[in-house]
Amino acid sequence: MAQIERRRAVSVKIGGVVVGPDAPVVVQSMTNTDTADVESSVQQIAALARAGSELVRVTVNNDAAAKAVPYIVDAPRAGRHPSSATSTTTDISC
Repeated sequence: MAQIERRRAVSVKIGGVVVGPDAPVVVQSMTNTDTADVESSVQQIAALARAGSELVRVTVNNDAAAKAVPYIVDAPRAGRHPSSATSTTTDISC
């Protein structure tokens, strides 16, 4: 049987978390809140972080959600080190 040749993936750093082929497995979760609802999103992200998530994804499906992301990233969360406040438009490190 012929072996399938796979493309080589690259590692990326999201906040302080490395994701990629040479990195350890990262516990990831995704919120099920309306991202535009900053308070409920922050509460759920904090709960996921306390449960062990190292990376939490949020849906950015409209302008209101996109405008909420900076407020979610800047919100104080229990157990979060201040230097880990980095995000892309959809990934927030805990």
